Amino acid sequence: MTSKIHPALIVFTVFVFIFLVGPLVIVIGSALSNTTYLTFPPQGLSLRWFENIFAISAFRRTIITSLQIAFISTFIALLIGIPAAYALNRYRIQLPGWLSTLFVLPVLVPELVLGFALLKNFAAEFSAPIFLSLIIGHTLLVLPYVVRVISASLASFDFSIEEAAISLGSPPLKTFFTILLPNVRSGVIAAFILCFITSINDVSISIFMTGPGISTLPIQILAHMEQFFDPTVASVSVLLMALTVGVMAIVERTLGLTFLAK
Repeated sequence: MTSKIHPALIVFTVFVFIFLVGPLVIVIGSALSNTTYLTFPPQGLSLRWFENIFAISAFRRTIITSLQIAFISTFIALLIGIPAAYALNRYRIQLPGWLSTLFVLPVLVPELVLGFALLKNFAAEFSAPIFLSLIIGHTLLVLPYVVRVISASLASFDFSIEEAAISLGSPPLKTFFTILLPNVRSGVIAAFILCFITSINDVSISIFMTGPGISTLPIQILAHMEQFFDPTVASVSVLLMALTVGVMAIVERTLGLTFLAK
């Protein structure tokens, strides 16, 4: 016997769907407008503002910079976070309890506070290069996500398999790469996607770390909005959304989202 869905639940679900999807529809509609100012609904359809993104040298430069920072900071976070998550799960009894909290401090501290602290105590104190400061800031920002996601994958891993491989003569380092990593591959991929998207969309850290000649795409969007009110910023937002969807589509095509859910 099938139970009928209450009409109020259907109405509530529709409102939630509109609340989530509505802003995306507005941004896409504004990006396709042929007017010289942001408006919705669009007065006409045009792709001129997408062309304008690549016509402005600042946008071309910051897109490349943002991609470089996102890839490098995510790679460094994985290099640090995977061994850290392994140690926290493998030796959870021997290690002090506060050590796991240490890796989530960047999440507990507001990003604006973290950005200001990096600016005052690292960029200004040591006169660090802007690009290096951005990489360090973004790495600290995404590192907790790597540790938490990999730890969740390792929570169901049976470490007796690793011990059995070592007892049969496999070197510990080879065991780590051939046995442990393949078992947490879904967590590594999920951590990479989460960190990359977080880094490329970050504003709070980047706004403190950027300087003359080097900026990120979200900061360039803010700078463009201070001088212009055209749909270029909406077009850039659509490109960022497309990049996010593209990353997810690549994972779906190569591994499948069902694989990440394992």
